[in-house]
Amino acid sequence: MAHHTIGTPAPPPGRSARSLLAAIVGTTLVAACVSAVAVSTATPAQAAGLSPFDIAGRGATVPFVEHEAERASHNGTKIGPTRYYGQLPSEASGREAVTLDGVGEYVEFTLTAPANAVTFRYSLPDNAAGTGRDASLDLRANGSLVKAVPVTSRYGWFYGGYPFNNNPGDTNPHHFYDETRAMFGTTYPTGTKIRLQVSSTAQSPSFTVDLADFELVGAQLTKPAGVLDVVTDFGADPSGATDSTAKFQAAVDAGKAQGRAVWIPAGTFTLWDHVVVDGVTLRGAGPWYSVLGGRHPTDRKRAAGIYGKYVPGGGYSGGIRPHEAGGPSRNVTLRDFAIIGDIRERVDEDQVNAIGGAMSNSVVDNVWMQHTKVGAWMDGPMDNFTIRNSRILDQTADGVNFHWGVTNSTVTNTFVRNTGDDALAMWAQNVPNVGNSFTHNTIGVTVLANHLVTYGGRDITIADNVTADSVTNGGGIHVANRYPGVQGPTAVAGTITVARNTLIRNGNSDYNWNFGVGAIWFSALNEPIQGASIRVTDTDILDSSYAALHWIEGQTSGISFSNVRIDGAGTYALQVQAPSQVSFTNVRATGIAQSNPMHNCVGSGFQISQGAGNSGWYTATPYCGPWPTPQWGNGPTSPPTGTPTTPPPTTPPPTTPPPTGGNLAQGRPVTASSVSQNYVASNAVDGNAGSYWESANGAFPQTLTVDLGAAVNTDRIVLKLPAGWEPRTQTLSVAGSTDGAAYSTVVGSAGYTFNPATGNTVSITLPAGSRRFLRLSFAGNTGWPAGQVAEFEVYGGGTTPPPTTTPPPTTTPPPPSGNLALGRPVTETSHADVYGAGNAVDGNPATYWESANNAFPQSLTVDLGAARSVSRVVLRLPPATAWQTRTQTLAVLGSTDGATFTTLKPSAGYTFNPATGNTVTITFPATTQRHLRLTFTGNTAWPAGQVSEFEVHAA
Repeated sequence: MAHHTIGTPAPPPGRSARSLLAAIVGTTLVAACVSAVAVSTATPAQAAGLSPFDIAGRGATVPFVEHEAERASHNGTKIGPTRYYGQLPSEASGREAVTLDGVGEYVEFTLTAPANAVTFRYSLPDNAAGTGRDASLDLRANGSLVKAVPVTSRYGWFYGGYPFNNNPGDTNPHHFYDETRAMFGTTYPTGTKIRLQVSSTAQSPSFTVDLADFELVGAQLTKPAGVLDVVTDFGADPSGATDSTAKFQAAVDAGKAQGRAVWIPAGTFTLWDHVVVDGVTLRGAGPWYSVLGGRHPTDRKRAAGIYGKYVPGGGYSGGIRPHEAGGPSRNVTLRDFAIIGDIRERVDEDQVNAIGGAMSNSVVDNVWMQHTKVGAWMDGPMDNFTIRNSRILDQTADGVNFHWGVTNSTVTNTFVRNTGDDALAMWAQNVPNVGNSFTHNTIGVTVLANHLVTYGGRDITIADNVTADSVTNGGGIHVANRYPGVQGPTAVAGTITVARNTLIRNGNSDYNWNFGVGAIWFSALNEPIQGASIRVTDTDILDSSYAALHWIEGQTSGISFSNVRIDGAGTYALQVQAPSQVSFTNVRATGIAQSNPMHNCVGSGFQISQGAGNSGWYTATPYCGPWPTPQWGNGPTSPPTGTPTTPPPTTPPPTTPPPTGGNLAQGRPVTASSVSQNYVASNAVDGNAGSYWESANGAFPQTLTVDLGAAVNTDRIVLKLPAGWEPRTQTLSVAGSTDGAAYSTVVGSAGYTFNPATGNTVSITLPAGSRRFLRLSFAGNTGWPAGQVAEFEVYGGGTTPPPTTTPPPTTTPPPPSGNLALGRPVTETSHADVYGAGNAVDGNPATYWESANNAFPQSLTVDLGAARSVSRVVLRLPPATAWQTRTQTLAVLGSTDGATFTTLKPSAGYTFNPATGNTVTITFPATTQRHLRLTFTGNTAWPAGQVSEFEVHAA
């Protein structure tokens, strides 16, 4: 998602992007002379993959008829299908297109309805300088020339890492396609053959045509009585030869003062800056007639856009000029015009969006947004804002983003295609988003990130949409506690309704992670998703590129699937990389590429509850291992008929039962009032006393609740901390419940001492009773300002807990001769995307911590749990050769109390070289310290601190 300072996750630092599996089609083709009209060699029209417009009753109602080039008659070269990022066909609708590379080559469409206009999607090669090339294609009707239509590559072709650049010498070329539109000057009837034909290859060696949208555009709307006219009343220039920003601003200011609408007549108007609206209607003669565009010739962060006033202290943190202040704007209507900008790069700090600022009680209706950075980036707080009946095309970043306290707002009946980041997004940064919805939208080809996403938010609806062709680093629908400011009150909460959506060729390979992302996926990176009800119902997931359903980055709960059809998946039906509690009813999967339909490496941490009617996705022995190569094309070739319905009851496959003896809590669903970093609640029931749950710090009281799965007799709780931790007393109480709603006190609040001399284990006897839920409520901790539990064990009558004096072996802390930092609490000044501090002490050199980019200095601090004599730090980066050599400048500091730090090793440059294992050893005089800190001030290969393993060794 675009943002003023933060964007979509950066690629893996120091790594090359995925190597291109085939040459980019059309970038080096040589012009050839062929017959001007080669009808005899034409490929006849043919069927291809599902189109988003094949789905009846869902998605947007649009005024055009879409024709895919590969389905049309042509004498060019069909390219694709492929879904590998970086290949030209992978960004085409349906992952296929037609390349024309000789004079006379064409694609010919046969009209199925009368039309007087066309919008077509195409790609030209970039030029050597990265500034793009200009050319033209002939538009012909029944063989006769209608006009030459200008085409360009100036708005495509981005390179390098996020947020990307226009340098062809860099890696990672993408965003290949653009769109243009033309009116015919007359209406052609059904059956007319409309050609896009090459007349010259002098300006471009090739032209790749993806599709054409044919439309019957109505006449210009009539100017209403009583309006103010930007031309006749204020002198705006409809030719676009001069800047009309001041004239438009004067018109909307007068419209507000006089209570009159403002009219934009037919014309192309140049705006060098935002027009700020408040309490006014701004309307045009139709989006094919009234067009706003332009960009300041020298101050490139100023460009055409209609903005509401910013809210002080709200989502926009940049400079605010006096006329932009005092938001939100209210009672604004924008309708019946186009904003077609001139944005050719992505600079997230620049406010060069079509629509922006804050607008409450406002409507955007029938507005065409193209070639801006974001169609509509709305910085709240604001309420009751609607975008409807609109088109959002060819954005360098998001289509729409509801950012920072946007409430009761919607995007509906809108068509979105070719966005450079999330198509439709909600981001509840710091202030909750509540009651928003994305409904009845059609989204095609999202180049980066997701089609539909809510980052945090309460009571959100995503319904009746159709999405097709996500390209990389995201999926179709994403629900996540992810991105800065999404936690606590802004996290996913209430009821999240995901209903009656159709997803076609969704999900893709994430070039950061080097594995697939599911069509519908869930992330709890910032904190667990708990207490919310996420309901996915009556949904078709068709021909997914990788997995259909996906869990990653932290624990989730409260997710249910009902009446879901999975038809075709390139890898798995379910891809499980994080613990969750999920229910499935009438979820049916077919066409799964892998014989084992589930990938699950978290074991019993993934808790399944099954209702009736499930088939094709469940196995009691899921696969955990290397990622397979995806196999595409397993989905349907014709649209599904009807929506999934619940069949007669059948005996469901086995669910995950509660234990009947021993530790009744092991592997059971568990929730917490909060977590710190990656010390999630599921660590307390995983059977490993070396991992642990920790609540948010300095925020008592905190709770940890386990669901035993059924009411059972319970008479004892055993609590453990890692064996080597220093003594501490935690003050806590125990409550029980049979229904998870009403709790009663079982054991009153008291102090319990955890002592490593006796295994850091506490046993609490409970009064006999039958309970399904047991809750620990923490009010204090003398060793750390948080609730902490490594194992939360529950025993019932007749069960025998393991001995409390000899705990199982643990790696926390290690013996004095080993790595004292392994598995210890670790903190950071910041981290980028998924690269959290916990990765630096997890014992896995393939995972890593990365700080925020371009924000030195940065630090990483480990708490050894007690003062230790130390003299050596070993730092590692991933050993893969793809991580090129780099020198990081850093210092080592130590502290006995976590407050006052002294320098153990002054700042110096340390070179990490994959030829020697990407490992650096730093020695210093033996010293007794509890906290070790690395402070980074430079990195020659990536503008951030990076560590995959932070090891501390004894003297």
